[in-house]
Formats: sequence, structure tokens, C-alpha cells
Amino acid sequence: MAITADEVLAEIGPVQAVLDEHDGIVNVLDTSGGVVMLSLEGGCTGCSSTPMTAMQIYYALKQLDTVEDVVFVNGELPEYMRTFIDQRMAAEAEDGEPMGEIV
Repeated sequence: MAITADEVLAEIGPVQAVLDEHDGIVNVLDTSGGVVMLSLEGGCTGCSSTPMTAMQIYYALKQLDTVEDVVFVNGELPEYMRTFIDQRMAAEAEDGEPMGEIV
């Protein structure tokens, strides 16, 4: 079963609470095929914390069985950060328990 835009927004609720304080907006563009396409807009545009925000969102969504990939269409998540999270999630899966916050 595919994830819906509403489910994506519900899953990133804790991040959205912080974004609300800074006029940041998560725009869910597509969720078909298990690939969630997002853009971070509003207060996120030009913000130096946007990559960290994208990291938190990517980590939260990649833990869901229905999500194959998370793509930030404006390039908010650099490849080295994506690789770091993927490696961390692989270590978590191997150890059988989450390691907690990624930042």
C-alpha cells in the first residue's frame, strides 16, 4: 500500500512543529511507487539549517516500509548526508535497535 501525502506529513510531525516556528513548509509533491518527492519552502529557502531538516525528514520516512526513497527536488539533502543516514540505518538494522537521534 502506498503512502499518502497526509501520512508523510503526519510522520514528520515533530520536524513540522519546528518548521512552523520559522515559517518553513514541507511540500509533498508525489508519493507514487514508494518514492516520496518533497520540497522545503517558505522559511527553509536559503536557511543554513535546511540540510539538517532534510536529514531528519529523510531518516523518519526511510524507516517506513512503504517508502522506498525520499527525493528533495530542490537538492536540500546533499549526497554525503544521504549516504551517512543510509549507513547508520544499516548499522541499526544489523544491531536490531535504533541508535536514537541522528544529529
